[in-house]
Amino acid sequence: MRETINMSWLEGLAFETEVSGEKIIIDAVEKVGGNNRGPQPKPLMLVALAGCTGMDVISILNKMRVEIKKFNVRVEGDLTEEHPKHFTKMNIIYEFAGKNLQISKLEKAVNLSQDRYCGVSYNYRNAFELTYEIKVIDE
Repeated sequence: MRETINMSWLEGLAFETEVSGEKIIIDAVEKVGGNNRGPQPKPLMLVALAGCTGMDVISILNKMRVEIKKFNVRVEGDLTEEHPKHFTKMNIIYEFAGKNLQISKLEKAVNLSQDRYCGVSYNYRNAFELTYEIKVIDE
């Protein structure tokens, strides 16, 4: 199985691609020659991780019949100061809100995502330190 994208240069530092039928423009900030027409590439790495594991967790919790009111996935990444600037660590914060949520089920869903299902986590874990934590708000 192979995934392929095609990215076309627009102008300046802006590029356009299509992913799953959706157009995405990436660009750089003005101070380095871009026009802020879209997100920069490295933050999209955080988005990929949050989306991959978030979808896993929701799917697993639905199968476990766990009802949550709110769910948020926050990813923090530490970048080097020197070029090539790259991530040395990412931390995922899973934030759940609901009534009488069982932490054991939340932990099981997160652990299954991290250990078995999330391919983005798997790839990143082989490149840098990847940690996670769970926060629960009783509503």
